[in-house]
Amino acid sequence: MPHLRLTLRLLAIVAALLAALPLHGFWRLVRAPSPWPRIFLGTVARIVGARARIVGVPRRRDVVFVSNHLSWIDILLLAGASGSAFVAKAELRGVPVVGWLCTLNHTIFVSREDRLRVADQIDRIRAALTAAWPVTIFPEGTTGDGHVLLPFKAALLAVLDPPPPGTRVQPVRIDYGAATDELAWVGDEHGQAHALRVLRRRGSFVATLTFLEPFDPLDHPGRKAIAAEARQRIETA
Repeated sequence: MPHLRLTLRLLAIVAALLAALPLHGFWRLVRAPSPWPRIFLGTVARIVGARARIVGVPRRRDVVFVSNHLSWIDILLLAGASGSAFVAKAELRGVPVVGWLCTLNHTIFVSREDRLRVADQIDRIRAALTAAWPVTIFPEGTTGDGHVLLPFKAALLAVLDPPPPGTRVQPVRIDYGAATDELAWVGDEHGQAHALRVLRRRGSFVATLTFLEPFDPLDHPGRKAIAAEARQRIETA
């Protein structure tokens, strides 16, 4: 049965992709903003078993979502809920299927260890903020176990120091509920192994995305102050 679930889910993802690609191409052809990457990634989240429960109202533009991070499923969920682009670790690009799916939604892959390219990475994030979509940053820098919020790394939040005009920070808390221990991507597990384990998993799970009250980064000058404020709000939630 696990192998059958894997096969059926992969076939469902392919079917959803084949349905979404021509529609996305048509929207691009007429130069209209395409909703299909968001719809497709949200659909993939459902295919892998996630049932999104949205609390609060996500901003649609001029916003940086600052979120805790449990697994690559977070990207599917947040994309489906908000249409966000992402700042994700470079290793995710190499995860079969998932890495490619992320490119559909303007994911910016970064290496936090490559300090020589931090300025270039921040420039790419700033360019994304000028487009008509939100951007999500996972400042923990890695995936956690869902029980303890890791320290926030503020380097990439330099994009908000100073912030583009009108930009707000909206903290987000992601919670997989009873399935957290089973689905959180922690330790030395390879990305492909985790993806296959999720695709073979029986049943569904509720993933709660709590979009907290946005705040003006100008009220908390400096990337470290912004990171601390966002972390405190998520921890309180």
